[in-house]
Amino acid sequence: MQINRERENYMYNKDELIPIFFTIDDGYAPYLHVALISLIENASEDRKYKIIVVYQELNEENRNNLAALVKNHQNFEIEFRYMKQSLDMITDRIENRLRSDYFTMTIYFRIFIPDMYTEYDKAIYIDSDIVVPGDISELYDTDMHNNLIGVVKDGSVNDVAELQRYMTESLGLKLGDYFNSGMLLMNMKELRNVKLAEHFLYLLNKYHFDCVAPDQDYLNSMCYGKIEYLDSCWDAMPNRNKPEIKNPKIIHYNLFDKPWCYDDIQYQDYFWKYARRSVYYDQIKAFKAAYTDKQKEDDHTHLLDLFRRAGTNADTEVTFRKVLESGEKIRL
Repeated sequence: MQINRERENYMYNKDELIPIFFTIDDGYAPYLHVALISLIENASEDRKYKIIVVYQELNEENRNNLAALVKNHQNFEIEFRYMKQSLDMITDRIENRLRSDYFTMTIYFRIFIPDMYTEYDKAIYIDSDIVVPGDISELYDTDMHNNLIGVVKDGSVNDVAELQRYMTESLGLKLGDYFNSGMLLMNMKELRNVKLAEHFLYLLNKYHFDCVAPDQDYLNSMCYGKIEYLDSCWDAMPNRNKPEIKNPKIIHYNLFDKPWCYDDIQYQDYFWKYARRSVYYDQIKAFKAAYTDKQKEDDHTHLLDLFRRAGTNADTEVTFRKVLESGEKIRL
């Protein structure tokens, strides 16, 4: 595959520690547990890894369950890092809410990771609603060609007219260039050099952009032009309009396509393969069994609201594209 050819041509240090970041709260601990089972099982055994869990609220039982996964793997270690809730610049505004229905500080944590962990020049960030059937070291070894981040283009947005308009007219991107921030290969050194967090906070506080996907839209707009686009196998997402890709290396159950909520989700067999070995298996099954028709109706309503907001955003007074065209610096 393309990614292997790139790896062969890229000089990497076999002894280099590979840092892998997750940001969660207690609600997503069961799914991170499943994700880590898959990641550890498929990672190359001749490499060293450090899993860093940045959390807002994560109780002792959940921390212990997650930590237990690495006890019998000498090439893995795990660290838990509490992120203070008082990021005063980020407030519970409607435009900063994820999926249009709730606000969580954890979606912004990834932006501050380079400054929180200055000892790393390169790292991986992954959402917790994933499984990793591939060798994560292959992703880390990808040559970024001095770009800020390595990402996968989000092909699903091209299927929705409202989202197409949002990407081009609101964010100022070329159609097809929008990426999902649930998987980021981060050039930590360069992200510090360009002052990612400082620029993000400046834009957030000055403009309060009405975002469809808060941190994701900021990252798309700020990093545009300095992005390494990766093979789709590294962020395969369920898409009812397209067949499953072969041999996915990271599967991301994005938005409402959760196999622990719905039946007949693409790539669901991968999830349940690892979930069956999780201490949370019964809890996950019970959650799915209790997921009501009303909750499913609400999910559909929220999705339609997301499309509606995306379709009308370009008509608002302040957008990334309008601010960029005014002469303000958006790109890093």
